[in-house]
Amino acid sequence: MPARICGGAGMIGGEFSDWEDEPDGEDDDLWFLPGPDEEDEVVPPGEAPLPRANRQSLFDPSEWRSAQDGLSAELARLSQIFGELDVRLRDAGQGPRQRLALREATDLSWWTDDRLSAERLGLWVTLRVGSTEDTEQALARSGWAVRRLTSGLAPAEGLAGFLERLDLGEGEAGLDLTATADLAEVLASVDGLHPVTQAAVAFQAWRVLGVEQSRDMEAAVLAARHAATMSRLLGQGAMFLPLATTGPTAFRGQGTVEDKLEAWIRGAEQACLAALLQLERLTIWRKRAREAIADLSGRTPELLLNVLEAWPLVSAPLAEAETGVSRAAVQRNFKRLVERGLVREITGQGRYRVWAASV
Repeated sequence: MPARICGGAGMIGGEFSDWEDEPDGEDDDLWFLPGPDEEDEVVPPGEAPLPRANRQSLFDPSEWRSAQDGLSAELARLSQIFGELDVRLRDAGQGPRQRLALREATDLSWWTDDRLSAERLGLWVTLRVGSTEDTEQALARSGWAVRRLTSGLAPAEGLAGFLERLDLGEGEAGLDLTATADLAEVLASVDGLHPVTQAAVAFQAWRVLGVEQSRDMEAAVLAARHAATMSRLLGQGAMFLPLATTGPTAFRGQGTVEDKLEAWIRGAEQACLAALLQLERLTIWRKRAREAIADLSGRTPELLLNVLEAWPLVSAPLAEAETGVSRAAVQRNFKRLVERGLVREITGQGRYRVWAASV
């Protein structure tokens, strides 16, 4: 006779049997239910009993250490070249530092597809002019890059402050602060590695963690500043490790960790050598220029030389703002400098002209 189920009891073989009276343990083997996941047996208080993300580190320090060991010769050569750049900039003054930073930010803007010219970026940094609806965000990003490459705290002294992330509670700012906390955790995990290697990790990590709209520019600037912590006198010479001056080689590493680090070191070495060559040409030009204007009276020629040393491309409004002299005096003295072979006008126009040092 089939078993009948009625409420909590059943009739088997003509006799009622109450399931609750069955001996303990007889119904423990519920074969139709999945077994417990050993990793999820212990659920932290307050958390739902759901699968949790793997908390493994985003970047394995051992892989980067192994890659660094295999590229020790290349890393030593880059450190030596950066040391030479650091010493040169220590005695060069603020002008050459700003010039290199503006060139780096301009080249980075081409890598990020913002494609800004040095003259346009210079006007924005100095006068906050030249912005349109299409370029406002691009100029803001590149202007931030120039500021961070020339001054301010290093990333190791506060990532949120370096990236200008304010704690505004919920929303995008809150998400950014979570990302900076994750980045700090990643950097802490590679603390024992060389600053150049740490910078490569920071670059790769922020491109994963950062806000999509600006993360590429921020990642490059953050890495450039962090790598400069290998300076013997931090903040007195090179403020950043050049990365983009000769193109985006450093950013194009693909494949294994060793391949990425090799491309990073190679690109940084090329950029450092280009920066050293630019400083050498600038030093020779400045010496020649001082001799060429020795017979000129007034302070405007010397002031214009300072501006030309600090900015790759100079317009009349920029020179007027930087020197504090009248527009007519700027144009008159630029004409003198062009006649003496120290400066060249690069537009060939009668209006909206732009000058550059003949280095």
